[in-house]
Amino acid sequence: MSALFEHGDELWSGFVTTILLTLCAYPLALVLGAVLAVCRISPVGPLRVAARLYVDVVRNAPLLLILVMIVFALPDAGLLISLFWSLVLGLGCYSAAYVCETIRSGIRAVDRGQVEAARAIGLPFRRVVTDLLLPQALRAMVQPLGTILINTALGSALGAAVGVSELTSETRTFNLESAEPVAAFLTAAVGYLAINLAVGLGTRLLERRVRMRR
Repeated sequence: MSALFEHGDELWSGFVTTILLTLCAYPLALVLGAVLAVCRISPVGPLRVAARLYVDVVRNAPLLLILVMIVFALPDAGLLISLFWSLVLGLGCYSAAYVCETIRSGIRAVDRGQVEAARAIGLPFRRVVTDLLLPQALRAMVQPLGTILINTALGSALGAAVGVSELTSETRTFNLESAEPVAAFLTAAVGYLAINLAVGLGTRLLERRVRMRR
């Protein structure tokens, strides 16, 4: 137990880094996923094909593979960014594929009659998406998007494999120095559990508010 207190600052720093990774990667996933979803339903054929190809490739590739490719490929391409932001980019691009499918499923749940009526009165595609489809689809997307947020937080644990000192990385260091694997990884489990419970609570509150506005 004394070793746990001795490494408390490092573990707390790793926990904070995990939260920061999640808070930076998830908005990127939401924006990119929304763009991909709009492309998936776009009347422009090449956009639909490109978005579908992106989703199919990313969803069938391990997250670790994507992270390693970004960490090593970007410097080779002349783009020098920190490991932290490389991990954020990898997590965001990976989660965006799942956000895309979540948004597309929510859009498909909207009554097609409303879409046809909007087109009949001459609304352009952009207005149909922003004024009709997305607001209504949000009601069906709250829980799935919350799950993606949790998975993004859990996926940040792979930062230990690419040199980012997040919670799992600091836990591994603690274990190597103290030889107390139970205490080390139980602490990490509590940290991830706290994040997941907080996200779950926020998701339920948001879903309840969305239902009250219906």
